[in-house]
Amino acid sequence: MGETPDLVAAVERSNDPDVRAEFDRRVREQAQRIRDDIRSGRLDTDEFAVGMELEAYAVDAADRLAPIPERVFERGGCAKELGVHNLEVNSAATVFDAAGVAEQADRIGASVDAAADALGDEALSPVLDAMWTVPPAEGTDAYLGAVEERDGVTVAANMRHHPRYVALDNEILERSGGEITLDVPGAHLAYPTILAESLATSIQPHLQIPSAERFPDYFNAALRTTGPILALSSNSPFLPADCYDDDPDVISATPHELRIHVFEKSINAGASRDEGKVRFPSDLEAATDVVDRVVADETYAPVLVDDADDDASPYRATLPEYDHKRGVHWRWVRGVIGGQPVGTEADGASLRIEYRPLPTQPTVRDTVSLQVLVVGLLRGLVAADHPLTDLPWTAARDCFYDAVDRGPDADLAWVTANGDRTADPDTVYDEVFAFARRGLRDAGLDAEVIDGYLDPVERRRGEGTPAAPSAWKKARVREAVDDGATLPEAIEAMQRDYIARAGGETVFADW
Repeated sequence: MGETPDLVAAVERSNDPDVRAEFDRRVREQAQRIRDDIRSGRLDTDEFAVGMELEAYAVDAADRLAPIPERVFERGGCAKELGVHNLEVNSAATVFDAAGVAEQADRIGASVDAAADALGDEALSPVLDAMWTVPPAEGTDAYLGAVEERDGVTVAANMRHHPRYVALDNEILERSGGEITLDVPGAHLAYPTILAESLATSIQPHLQIPSAERFPDYFNAALRTTGPILALSSNSPFLPADCYDDDPDVISATPHELRIHVFEKSINAGASRDEGKVRFPSDLEAATDVVDRVVADETYAPVLVDDADDDASPYRATLPEYDHKRGVHWRWVRGVIGGQPVGTEADGASLRIEYRPLPTQPTVRDTVSLQVLVVGLLRGLVAADHPLTDLPWTAARDCFYDAVDRGPDADLAWVTANGDRTADPDTVYDEVFAFARRGLRDAGLDAEVIDGYLDPVERRRGEGTPAAPSAWKKARVREAVDDGATLPEAIEAMQRDYIARAGGETVFADW
């Protein structure tokens, strides 16, 4: 209880009109410096670079969701996330060349292994998955709904008690009338906290773009790749098993990517997909649009920072309020400014794309394959002057949300290298992998090495195998229900099978 004054004070400060006014003033001032640096070329770099964030959750020996002790983060080299069961591992950026991509794969694997070792000392295990579905011992509703009121401030029991999280939770609760509701096929959930967002885990490949002038080309191409890539990687069709009654119609009705719905509905407080805080972003005309959008975004849970963050790059340390606001500027593709540039001696920062729509994959090899596909594809499309950006933005957005709902069966939208509009999956994926190879060759990777990286995801196109983990999950649940299990029993059985396979050496295409 000793932390109560800090948490209450954090919420009170974030609601103070003077704090908000000063925060917004600092954001505007820092944003102008960034715009000047973009226009002067200070954020241009010598190289492309790549990085990765990977989120996961922990389970106990019975495969039930479990909180992670603080000492795991001290020993395991992983970072905390919103829920006490969440963890994140990061691979620092490397130059986008053959050695850098290999180093990425090694770093991601080593980071996951280190986290697993630290968790293993506590009789816990990490799960590489996009949504937990075996409930904790007390049940999902009790776990997600446990809150305490402290001097008018809501504190969720199973949320990390970081002042930023608590202030953000209370701001969104106020905007949503005190309750976060999730209506999805087969379930209606309502909680007095945004902690339902901690159901979802994802991976976020990063691509540093050398030229600010060309940044919009990469960003706008990235938007048009989200639907086809998500359709190959969807991995979150079910909520925790105890959220459902025994209704087998849920199996076909539930979206393949509930993770997207959960995150949007947890944060957007009733706003539409095109207006909410979490949404599919519009095209960029100039790199400075990235900055303008952060400034224009609504301010949530502001914090005035007077001491530099020891973990921030020298450049980002001078932009603490802007960086804080950018952190809650949630878009499914996001421009990020301020990371230490890779592959250059410049004393500045970088411009990078954070590619956010992808669910956590079942294995490290699957994760690396998806990362390499994304960065190779974006580099290859722009290098080839591919006309994909001729695809209307509305078609790209609709394709993305169709992939959210229907996974590998989504209606795809694409423009071919010849300028023809197509929805044919074979044509789309032929180009996706061809231009990813083009980008990876331009980065200096040999053909055999490229094939090795892309193989785990590319083989999801094969006949006779579900084309995404979400389809595998739905099929396992359907089989169990047909054999007489209730829907909750079938979901738990599927998830235990998934957990037994996830994190191993066998990639999903071979399950």
